[in-house]
Amino acid sequence: MAATIRRRLRRGAASTAVAALVLAALTASQSPAGAKNTAAKGPEPTPADTPIDGGAAYYTDLPPLNSPVPPRGSNDPRPDGDSIVTGPAQAGIPATVLAAYKKAESEIRAADPGCRLPWQLLAGIGKVESGQARGGAVDAEGTTLQPILGPQLNGHGFARITDTDGGRYDGDRTHDRAVGPMQFIPSTWSQGGPAGTGWGADGNGDGKKDPNNVFDAALAAGTYLCAGGRNLSVQQDLDSAVLGYNHSEEYLRTVLSWFAFYRTGSYEVPDGKGVLPAHRPGANGTRDHANGSTEGRTGHGRGTGDTAGNRPHPGRTKPNGPAKPGGSGDGHTGSHTPGGDHTPGTPETPGTPQTPGGKPTPTPKPPTKPTTPTALQQAGDQDLTTTAGTDFTTKPQVRAVDAAGKPVAGVPVRFTLPGTTDARFPGGATTTIVTTGKDGLATAPTLHAGDKTGDFTLRATAVGRTAPAVDIKATVKAKPAPKVDLLTRTSDKELTATAGHAFAEDAVEIKTTYQGKIAAGVPITATMITDDPDHPVQNDKGPYFKDPQATGDNKDKPLRTLTGLTTDADGLLKLPKIYTDTHPGTFLLRLTTPNGTTLTLKLKIAAPAKTA
Repeated sequence: MAATIRRRLRRGAASTAVAALVLAALTASQSPAGAKNTAAKGPEPTPADTPIDGGAAYYTDLPPLNSPVPPRGSNDPRPDGDSIVTGPAQAGIPATVLAAYKKAESEIRAADPGCRLPWQLLAGIGKVESGQARGGAVDAEGTTLQPILGPQLNGHGFARITDTDGGRYDGDRTHDRAVGPMQFIPSTWSQGGPAGTGWGADGNGDGKKDPNNVFDAALAAGTYLCAGGRNLSVQQDLDSAVLGYNHSEEYLRTVLSWFAFYRTGSYEVPDGKGVLPAHRPGANGTRDHANGSTEGRTGHGRGTGDTAGNRPHPGRTKPNGPAKPGGSGDGHTGSHTPGGDHTPGTPETPGTPQTPGGKPTPTPKPPTKPTTPTALQQAGDQDLTTTAGTDFTTKPQVRAVDAAGKPVAGVPVRFTLPGTTDARFPGGATTTIVTTGKDGLATAPTLHAGDKTGDFTLRATAVGRTAPAVDIKATVKAKPAPKVDLLTRTSDKELTATAGHAFAEDAVEIKTTYQGKIAAGVPITATMITDDPDHPVQNDKGPYFKDPQATGDNKDKPLRTLTGLTTDADGLLKLPKIYTDTHPGTFLLRLTTPNGTTLTLKLKIAAPAKTA
């Protein structure tokens, strides 16, 4: 395949054949996750329509048309090879980079099963943005050995984005640059997204969000692609997601070509042995930057700029018609051979897939547009009940139907949890989107109950449809209380105080056991009671507690029944501070467990000493 690093002056329409193949592959896939770009905040606001990579440069090499098979001979990427493979693109993906794509797919599938994002789409973007992290030049944790930096986004040939990160990610204090294997600009990494907190993610669990780490970058890219309720098995959502990453029809065509190629087969190669695009960084007169590289790739975005020996002029791009792959300075030249190389001189249409024998592959028919649903109905087992801290055994499920009551497939359904519960979907999510299948059913992922007990209502909504929402009732019950057959005080010291003064701090500590063994997590109720041996009730005078949750005027209000107390892992509980009023005498404190075990303590309050 001929070298194809150049500056793009026209936007080409995406190949219909490639798009159809990609849509068919996605429809069969069940992968997940994505979102709409939000303007980054900085010293100079980033334009609201700025793409994820800031409109920076990208590689335009197209995949070979032969079936993906491990290369041999001089391009052999085996561990004993001496250098990174260069030349014609191949299907080998560096091991750590491949692992990052697959891990991101898995995490997004759990959090957002309705997105259906396959790892091969991430691989297509990673190939076009950075040549799979420069052939897999990453360490064991997935961080690039040297920063991968796009050109300075100074308005000359690209978008103009002044510095938003103080050089933290891109080392540039004047303008932003696209950073890392997936080429995020700093503002979208740390300030983008619906909440304005950035698309950045921690994909390798090290507690950091680093755009130079392929695990972090892959998860962030997948999350962006799936945001806004996208279902990437739907053509419009797929195109929108990729074009949101970079506003270029040519970019869309190139990414989808690689996606389709990887879907037909791929294999793992050692880190650092991956195939690089034909033009290495620094080609065409661009410069390598200290501690990193500015890629010698196709430019795109706002404005015009320089390429080695060629300065395009603004305002002279053709407004009509798709960009053609042939032609001076604006496309690939040559035609594909079964081996994957281009033969110079013959124009080529990059979007027409062929078999290794050279015969065009039949264009699959796109799926039929789903019928409009008129209603959502709760389906499956409707008893959504569990105990605190456990998973619901029944998954929330609804069916989309049309006016005739027939199931409707392909409907994205958003399940949303209310703020009154701490139940969560996988990954701590409070909302998830699932697309209905052929039977019209959308089943949410497993729901995990938190510590809050009681009823709550889960809402299911058809995204972008007018069908009424469905409310699904759920209940979280309290955990069964541990059994206790003995309550004891850990000290035999007499409990005394003077009227008007408090008892000593931690004066009362108790221990709970069951059949001689520690009983941890036992709820305890502490009540100041009267001394009536037959019908003791809560006392209205003498010692008292204060409500630890009370504020204002109620903060010092006497409280003579205290709940919410629980023994620790050792079966121990220290009661809060006990106060007294002006009444002297002997009073009773009763401690009670849920199963009825009690302990009654005497509190002696002496009258204050008389003053002369």
